[in-house]
Amino acid sequence: MCGIAGIISGEAEQVSVPRLQQMTGALAHRGPDGEAHWINESSTIGFGHRRLAIIDLSAAGAQPMHYLGRYTIVHNGEIYNYIEIRETLLQKGYSFYSGSDTEVIMAAYDCYRSDCLQYFDGMFAFAIWDEQEQTLFAARDRFGEKPFYYYFDGDQFVFASEMKALWTIGIEKQFNEKMFFNYFTLGYTQNPANGEETFYNGINKLPARSFILYHLPQQRLTRSLYWNVDVDFVDESITAEQAVEQFNHLFHQSVQRRLRSDVPIGTSLSGGLDSSCVLASIQSMAPRQYKTFSAIFPGFKKDESAWIKKVTDHFSAQNYTVQPNADEAIRDFEKICYHQEEPFQSASVLAQYYVYERAKQEGVTVLLDGQGADEILAGYHKYYHWYWQQLFRENKNRLQHELGSARRLGIAEPWGLKNKLAAAFPSYAGWYLRRQRANQQLRVHDLNTSFVKEYGESYYDIAHFDELNNILYYNTFVNGLEELLRYADRNSMAHGTEVRLPFLNHELVKLLFSTPACYKIKDGYTKWLQRKGMEDKLPAGLAWRTDKIGFEPPQQQWMNNQRLQEYIHEAKRILVKHGMLKAQALHKKIQPQEAHAADNYDWRYLVAGQLLS
Repeated sequence: MCGIAGIISGEAEQVSVPRLQQMTGALAHRGPDGEAHWINESSTIGFGHRRLAIIDLSAAGAQPMHYLGRYTIVHNGEIYNYIEIRETLLQKGYSFYSGSDTEVIMAAYDCYRSDCLQYFDGMFAFAIWDEQEQTLFAARDRFGEKPFYYYFDGDQFVFASEMKALWTIGIEKQFNEKMFFNYFTLGYTQNPANGEETFYNGINKLPARSFILYHLPQQRLTRSLYWNVDVDFVDESITAEQAVEQFNHLFHQSVQRRLRSDVPIGTSLSGGLDSSCVLASIQSMAPRQYKTFSAIFPGFKKDESAWIKKVTDHFSAQNYTVQPNADEAIRDFEKICYHQEEPFQSASVLAQYYVYERAKQEGVTVLLDGQGADEILAGYHKYYHWYWQQLFRENKNRLQHELGSARRLGIAEPWGLKNKLAAAFPSYAGWYLRRQRANQQLRVHDLNTSFVKEYGESYYDIAHFDELNNILYYNTFVNGLEELLRYADRNSMAHGTEVRLPFLNHELVKLLFSTPACYKIKDGYTKWLQRKGMEDKLPAGLAWRTDKIGFEPPQQQWMNNQRLQEYIHEAKRILVKHGMLKAQALHKKIQPQEAHAADNYDWRYLVAGQLLS
């Protein structure tokens, strides 16, 4: 895990060590264990690197790294199956001079070219310079765990792990008002219609599961998608028992690979199903007293302290807690926004920041986490109605069984005439959802009239999904998961810690998309496949919990804090100056909302005001 940066230009004065040092200086938090720079002989390309040593702590693992006198790489992330790939490449005649996964990437690229990406199980963002071909090859992992931002003006191509590194060398910080409009009105922090767009004009992000090739002599830049899942393929022949067996095999294999490290490993633990499954899997393979890290909120209705204690007692794990409060949020808000760079939805981001900070304080550099399970295993309660609509068309007998089972479990997700119409007339449902989105934007009366006039029709079209797999695909690959991954990357790297996500193994994800929907939601339970596979490894009652809480702090309570309200008013004044809010908005009473509320407008103003200040 590291911070990477690079400059490519036909003009030698653009490629200099001082410029690279400015960039890596802005990324120092991502790599506290070392810094290095490299420029080729013709001064057409330079790389910079900040190191967080995880695998092969020796100098042999330092970057920028060279291979075969031809390739140079900067790499952020981990290739978890590098040992297996290395063995294959050794049999093909390749040699290695370090024990790092980074060297394996270059050998794999020499052997397979861009197809090397098909072999990697990992989280990564890297760039390889091929001196012979005068070509840059850069790639990002399948889910967007690791960031890669770039700027290209036709003359110079500049990239980095975070945008602040680009701003330090004079690339303009120009706000993308369209993105802010959709954030204020819909809460969107990414553009589902364009995976490259950021909140800053001129700066793009390389989309997940993509690579770019930049040929310097011709100044030609191309981008390609290298991996996908077939959302339409469902293996109807697989039995429930086979699906559970395959899930268990791939999940435990994924956990095992993510335990490879030369530094201490722990877990984040929310008390929910996913993080508990990760800890259970770790304990089943390598039993010891692991350090776990949690955020707790005593007295708050959504506090998970009791479940956290139950899990840690069951596994004899050490548990370290943080108890974030409004005063801490005020104290650290500017710093957290600095690290995030783009807006975030709720105060959950702040709580996560403190969890990772505590892990670093306790000497734990690598944390395993349960993120990603909700999107690939249908964990959110909103997925019920997508599945029920699918059953309404395909199997009404099963629908009645599922509705009855859900009601007996206390699931209150609505099912009525609108759902039946949506199931029967998907095109009508799509039109209705688009109208809802447009109306939702018009309900935000605080926005400046000219701001609305400029961007009021730029809201991102919402597709209608007629099957459960379609909405899972949308949330996993288009809009949803990558936002959460950005929060985790910035919060962890702010403290020089690494977060690994066992549920985001591509083989596991491919399996889950190919299994029938009835194994994801079954007998009224979301994540049935996961619950069934892990029930014998978890504390009593945890596997079949239905009171999904999520990772949520008492944001509404915090927003009643007088100092935080003053902070919000100041943020609104900034937004008025930028022409985004009406002046009348300054006289409106603050409306505290729970985290993730659809009308969480004052929180959005708070975040945006800080970023625009």
